[in-house]
Amino acid sequence: MKKQTVLSYIVDTGIVPIVRVTSAEGAIQSIEAIYRGGIRAAEITMTTPGALKALEKVADKFGDKIVLGAGTVLDPESMRAAMLAGAEFFVSPNLRLSTIEMARRYSKVIMPGALTPTEILTAWEAGADIVKVFPCGNVGGPKYIKAVKAPLPQVEMIPTGGVNLETTGDFLKAGACAVAVGSELVDAKTVKEERFEVIEERARQYLAAIAKARAEMAAA
Repeated sequence: MKKQTVLSYIVDTGIVPIVRVTSAEGAIQSIEAIYRGGIRAAEITMTTPGALKALEKVADKFGDKIVLGAGTVLDPESMRAAMLAGAEFFVSPNLRLSTIEMARRYSKVIMPGALTPTEILTAWEAGADIVKVFPCGNVGGPKYIKAVKAPLPQVEMIPTGGVNLETTGDFLKAGACAVAVGSELVDAKTVKEERFEVIEERARQYLAAIAKARAEMAAA
């Protein structure tokens, strides 16, 4: 899939579900539920046991119908392994320039983690496609995004941490190009109990919140 197509999927959808669960099978079933709920992008974290196997299975099953990412990618070696397993975009909690270089070498979408204005701009100048602002909820949430976007309007940002159904619209209105949602969408308890219809319904609710916020922004 072309890099620009992957980016468009993410920004158009407006949400990247973070699938961090205790088994590869749980990850696969979670993504199936997310897909049924209408979301067309998701990341499986490398901290999930059997993450590479899960990436391979999801990539095989969905092909181009869903944009698949690898999360918690800490170094270029992990990124390369995840790329070979079928991941199309890569997300990290940290800023490591060598990982950005690897993504650029293979024309893959990279979202490194950063928090301070200095880190955010460093990531952007190094070639980040979107900067993951993490942990955003701990430093002011939407207000923090708005404050940082004021001097750095050119930087595309996705907040992680503190994103839930109530705050999703606020983050978008503050200038985020999309949001990343973890356990508020896919949580270990629901996966363990195999209540995947709950995850499917949550996916629909997040898409509705995004649509509502964007409509309000367009009308403003």
